[in-house]
Amino acid sequence: MGAKQRPLRADARDNRDRILAAAREVFVEQGPGAPLEEISRRAGTGIATLYRRFPDRRTLTRAVALDALERTRDELKRARDEERTAFDALVRYMHRVLDIRIGAVFPVLLDQIPFDDEEIAAARDEGAAVMKELVAAAQENGDLRPDVTHGDVGMLLVRLSRPLPGPPPRDTGEDPAHRHLDLLIDGLRAGRPGELGGTAPAFGDPRSMGDAPGR
Repeated sequence: MGAKQRPLRADARDNRDRILAAAREVFVEQGPGAPLEEISRRAGTGIATLYRRFPDRRTLTRAVALDALERTRDELKRARDEERTAFDALVRYMHRVLDIRIGAVFPVLLDQIPFDDEEIAAARDEGAAVMKELVAAAQENGDLRPDVTHGDVGMLLVRLSRPLPGPPPRDTGEDPAHRHLDLLIDGLRAGRPGELGGTAPAFGDPRSMGDAPGR
């Protein structure tokens, strides 16, 4: 780890946030080799501003991954601390994750992310620990069906986050992922008939979000 960085000024922080948000969208649409000029254009900044914050593609890719992990971890913590029940916290978290789009961008960037990076590993592990805590609490309260694992929740979000081919349906004007998540949430509630088939997926290592080499 290097020397601690000084906090960014408000305008610099805003530029950085807009670049990261634009990078997530462009990487999902065009892959990790997408033109950086397109990212700066969507962010509303000049390419020089992008390079001042992220001097090369590897630095930008790492920042996108870390930002997505930290945002999802923070959403988990806020939901846990603010919602009335663990199940309500899981529902709130799942909807927010669709907006952050970690489940869409991580499969695209798998080969580019330094998973042994100290900050990335810490954000990943902390988020996974809170997720396990919420799932266990929701099951103990009798709200979440007992055969659901934290890996099931994570994989559901990855599947829902994958972009549909072509433009969004004209009759909705937006990606219907939140609508479909609401349908799936009913299947997570305790007391539903039937048993789950197959094996529960792993969760916690972002490499489980896609087809990593050698898997």
